Amino acid sequence: MLSGVATSQTAPSPVLNNQINLGDVFAEQTLNVETVNDGFSATTTAPANGALVSVQNTDATMTSNQENYGQVQAHGVVNVATQGGAVSAIITTAVGNSGTAAADNGTLTGAATQLNTGPVTARGQLEAADAELGDVSISTLAHGNTQGLTLINGAMGARVSQGNTGDVLADGGAVAGAVTGTAAVSGVATGNNITLSGSQQSAARVITQQSNAGITQASKFTAYGASYLTSTAAAASGNNLSATNEGPLLDVTASQDNAAYVRAQAEASSYQFSAAQVSAQGVGNSVLVGNTGQEIVLDNVQANAGGGVEVIASFTGADGYDAVASSTAMGNAVTGYACAQCSGGMTVSNNQVNSAEIGARTTTVVGSGRSVTGVATATGNNASFYVSAPGH
Repeated sequence: MLSGVATSQTAPSPVLNNQINLGDVFAEQTLNVETVNDGFSATTTAPANGALVSVQNTDATMTSNQENYGQVQAHGVVNVATQGGAVSAIITTAVGNSGTAAADNGTLTGAATQLNTGPVTARGQLEAADAELGDVSISTLAHGNTQGLTLINGAMGARVSQGNTGDVLADGGAVAGAVTGTAAVSGVATGNNITLSGSQQSAARVITQQSNAGITQASKFTAYGASYLTSTAAAASGNNLSATNEGPLLDVTASQDNAAYVRAQAEASSYQFSAAQVSAQGVGNSVLVGNTGQEIVLDNVQANAGGGVEVIASFTGADGYDAVASSTAMGNAVTGYACAQCSGGMTVSNNQVNSAEIGARTTTVVGSGRSVTGVATATGNNASFYVSAPGH
């Protein structure tokens, strides 16, 4: 039984969702800017299937089936001639299947199944070779399948199954003459993604199964003439599960199988720079389960094979101050934690097998600077479990 939830006494409401997409889905945008003072915003989104099931102060049962067989592409480009303004943003998102299930002061039980076979591509690009910009954020996100689970003083019992065989790509970057503020450029590509978030004394028991066989790649390239603070990041995951809760119980049974090539590549250059950071992270299978409450139960099985994991990070600068470049590649990774001050405890079973090549490469070239740091880390299997106080 799951406890600590206020619900109604009526019978649970049944929800049945079936979605099949057979056609191609495209969202394209080009924004041309000569001079702007405040900034610009360009958002481009392409989901093949999307579903939301939410309960508040009541209970429900859910069965959701989503299948995508078509190509999905989101492409957003901004061209700036002279001035890009104070604060600007480019957001580009492409998803095969997207689902959200939420319980607010209620109980939600059920199952979600997602299958994606079509290629999913998101490209976000800034072209401003002769322009000056203040703060600019460029976020590019591509998922084969993604399922969100949200609880607010709620209870949930759910089974989530995801299968992806389509190639998933998050690509693009930025070219700018000068950045006087902060430039944050990131790309995230995931074959299968599940995110659970619980708060206000929630409790959850979930069973997840994820299988990825499509090439998964995130790549971001940036080039600046002069820059103040810059960050260029790329993250690619075959399968990803992130479950965090604040409440009496978080019980997760997770199975992940990645048979695809995973690549994360982040490369940046700036002739003059104040502080530049480049990071690339790639993982075949990733699980995070944490409860700032009494207990977590985790049964984790991960297998990574096939094309391997390749991660590349590089920075090149002529004259500046601080430069950091890091690359991290893992076959399988799992982290579990509970709250010590909540009399927290853990019951964990973990099995990880990696049979693929794992490689990380970092290159940093600076003509003149104050500090230069390069880090490259490659790991076949990584597991971390701990009980700690909140905030530590």
